[in-house]
Amino acid sequence: MFVAPDPGRVRLRVSLRAVLGVSLAVAAAELAGFSLTASITGGLAALLALFTVADPTVRRQAVTTALLPVAGFPVLALAASLHALPVARDAAFVAVVFAGVYARRWGPRGHALGIFAFMMFFVTQFLHALPAQLPELYASVALALAAASTVRFGLWCIERRTPPPAAPAPLDGHGLARPTTRQAFQATAACTFAVIVGQLVSGDRWYWAVGTAWWIFVNTASRGETLVRGFRRVLGTVLGIPAGLLIAIPVHGNLAVTALLVAACVFGIFYTAPVSYSWMMFAVTLMVSLLYGLLGVLSPGLLMLRLVETGTGALGAVLAVVVVLPVTTHLTTHSWIQRALRSVHACTEQAVARLAGTPGADPTPHIAELELLLGRVRLSLAPLVHPLNPLRARKERARRVLALLDDCAREVRGLASVAADPDASHDARLAAACWRVESAVEFLTVPPPGTRTAVPAPAHRSTAAEPALAHIRDLEHALTELVSPLSRAPYAPAGGKG
Repeated sequence: MFVAPDPGRVRLRVSLRAVLGVSLAVAAAELAGFSLTASITGGLAALLALFTVADPTVRRQAVTTALLPVAGFPVLALAASLHALPVARDAAFVAVVFAGVYARRWGPRGHALGIFAFMMFFVTQFLHALPAQLPELYASVALALAAASTVRFGLWCIERRTPPPAAPAPLDGHGLARPTTRQAFQATAACTFAVIVGQLVSGDRWYWAVGTAWWIFVNTASRGETLVRGFRRVLGTVLGIPAGLLIAIPVHGNLAVTALLVAACVFGIFYTAPVSYSWMMFAVTLMVSLLYGLLGVLSPGLLMLRLVETGTGALGAVLAVVVVLPVTTHLTTHSWIQRALRSVHACTEQAVARLAGTPGADPTPHIAELELLLGRVRLSLAPLVHPLNPLRARKERARRVLALLDDCAREVRGLASVAADPDASHDARLAAACWRVESAVEFLTVPPPGTRTAVPAPAHRSTAAEPALAHIRDLEHALTELVSPLSRAPYAPAGGKG
């Protein structure tokens, strides 16, 4: 976690900015004289605004942040008004779950608004907020979002210098085959199970089971991904419970110490989220323990109850992805690998065109897209390379595929670097090499039955084009090596060996 790559220290800066934004939001709520309930709600709103809003441009991020109250305020009112009507409250909560997941079909904005709406319902249960508190809660959330926006778009706009690359488009599908629609039904089924069983476990803290089921479905697309994410969530909670016992309970709700520790947890959430879901959940669990301490209800029994509710929610998610419109890990992995390979070809094509002096040719956007697609491939293959996976042959094939795709990415980055050199000259062999890369990609994405590919031997050497040719030769080699693990894998495309 602490040695994971952090190019440009973006992860560090985003984490420090989050601490500043959330701290400013809570400070503003306290200075305004709001209650502890309102201050916690405002702090959560600021955290969500900084954590979930991920549009590709600063302007779109600002618009999405401004729209958060539109999604959150009606849900906040609904949850508070139904507090004394358990059956109606539960039905409304499940409806919010379905709508929140379904909204992901509209991209990063729908994703952020859906999460915000869900969490407004969740925090109302967590804090037992009542209708009489709504004006104060609205004011606190609005103030918190203004504080977070001041930090994000004014004082410390990291994205203005290093704009985040656009997230890859979701996998295709129509009707129930559309990932967002399918996942909306799965999450609804999981949260319905969590509501029912969670209340059997505890009539007061059942919402933790629902929250667990909801968050397990964030950024997952297959049965295997969901299972791994559920395991990591439970693992993070298991690790966080002892930390809560050792740290939060001795603090006894001391305001100053708790504030410093919560700030450290906020930093941990943002710093670990991109690299380790388990460690992020550790930070979340510790922060929740500290907040319970502020509310005066923290005890070892409460922390153990949270662990049981977390397990209940994870079980609901597992049952949902196995029973409700299941999608195998292999099908999802195959789709992401296909897109990554096509991106490899696009990068190569643009780099060679730039070497040839074609106006406007630029491999950089395609390289950024390739990095994101490789991230999706790693996420999709995570269940197969997980230490607990007993299928050793599949695990080794998955690891081989990941290593070779990383080799491809390294070579296209090197090729792009050569193409950016104004002294690099065009060589006729580059076009031929690019054609061979295209043929290799076509073979891997739509392989002719019973065929094999081989790495063509390079022709005579040329000093000017040699660096570019070296990268393309190594790229050809990596693509050819991919034939074996992909043709023998369960996610092999139609027409390949399997």
